[in-house]
Amino acid sequence: MSIAQEIHRIQQELATTSARLVVVTKTRSITELQETFAAGVVDFGENRVQEMVEKQAQLPSSIQWHQIGHLQTNKVKYIAPFVHLIHSVDSLKLLVEINQQAQKNKRIIPCLLQIYIAQEESKFGLNQKEVTQLIEDPIFMTLSHIRIVGLMGMASFTENVAQIKKEFQSLKSLFDDLKANRVGESTGLVQWEEISMGMSGDYLLAAELGSTLVRVGSAIFGPRG
Repeated sequence: MSIAQEIHRIQQELATTSARLVVVTKTRSITELQETFAAGVVDFGENRVQEMVEKQAQLPSSIQWHQIGHLQTNKVKYIAPFVHLIHSVDSLKLLVEINQQAQKNKRIIPCLLQIYIAQEESKFGLNQKEVTQLIEDPIFMTLSHIRIVGLMGMASFTENVAQIKKEFQSLKSLFDDLKANRVGESTGLVQWEEISMGMSGDYLLAAELGSTLVRVGSAIFGPRG
């Protein structure tokens, strides 16, 4: 099937859920991204800052760029002028830098806190205690140019569906707890709206378990070369 047909198929599958599609465009060509945009998609996800910057300059300004990969503080300045949502915030230090660069660009940048839910050493992220500590930190209270709008998590790379389900449920449970208790909302810097979980191999399961943003690439474009 064509890129447009694959996108339509996935959007039909997601139609009965609350999940929106973020097309992961890393390593994909400008032509492929143009086809994606022509199919009606505006949410593009990139892992690497340099690649996002190069593509953003060549594509329509109405595209909403999502930084979904691990983000180093020294790279924030390159995406601060235009990034729509940063999914991968895993430290207060990174938030401070995002706030500083957002202020320079006279913007407020929405962010998701990345939560460690996988059974793998290689994944980044905060645990439940660290989320609360971050939001209650006096330094956090001063960050007027960021907004925490939800959580992101990456499940273990495994074919064990029960394990993936358990990990997604743990993220949804944390999100529900934070939202129910309105953690951080009194600061005006937090709004619990989004859960970014689910990729090409498990996006339907994630959507069924409450994800609002699924990050899908290879299920649309095929395996990367």
